[in-house]
Amino acid sequence: MASAVALALWHGHIRYICVTEIDQPTAIRRGVCFSEAVYDREKTVEGVRAERVEDLRAVQLCWENDLLPVLVDPQARIRKELAPDVLIDGTLRKRVIDTALSDAPCVIALGPGFWAGRDAHVVIETNRGHHLGRLIERGEAEPDTGMPGAILGVTEARVLRSPSDGVFITDRNLRDFVQPGDRIGAVNDASVVSPIAGVLRGLIRPGSCVTTHMKIGDVDPRGDPLYCDTVSDKARTIAGGVLQALLMRFNR
Repeated sequence: MASAVALALWHGHIRYICVTEIDQPTAIRRGVCFSEAVYDREKTVEGVRAERVEDLRAVQLCWENDLLPVLVDPQARIRKELAPDVLIDGTLRKRVIDTALSDAPCVIALGPGFWAGRDAHVVIETNRGHHLGRLIERGEAEPDTGMPGAILGVTEARVLRSPSDGVFITDRNLRDFVQPGDRIGAVNDASVVSPIAGVLRGLIRPGSCVTTHMKIGDVDPRGDPLYCDTVSDKARTIAGGVLQALLMRFNR
């Protein structure tokens, strides 16, 4: 979701963006995640190129060269140096960075775990359904249901989960076609198999440390490999909500 937001801002000609990341990202939809730059030094998503940087000067060089900087900074400490006009917390409280209203003139947070008016000026609804992408200026988003959205009527069956704690090993790649029962990889010699036929739209990076029942992959039953390289409808809607929040704040 955070990458979709950065992409939407970039295409909206908001170019002074700095993406902060943890040192070992565990993204699933790696084809559309700027976090891959942490490992590969660069990543292009829908025509926008990001580069890993190490400090504030490198951030500024990226801006000068029309690139999106990605900085390993789990606590987003660089916000003190940048003094941004807008801070967007896309962590969904999976990793708290003590986001506060005082961090920027406009603080936007995605999903549950934040209270608009206390933690952020605006919270964006991330739960699928009628209110997806809605701006919340007082209160909080709907709680996480834990249920994946349906694709061709398939919900939980399309999600690959780790059978145990350990290290995920695989020789599969994004965009691979799989059939029910196909072995996708293993954790501690326990196989991970696909319950359905489709395309591997998401797959955690090989060698990642995982925990029991952690989401490690996503099989798309529509079977179109092109979907692996484009932002989802859900993420694009949430990103549109962020853009609306910015316009409401500054375009007066």
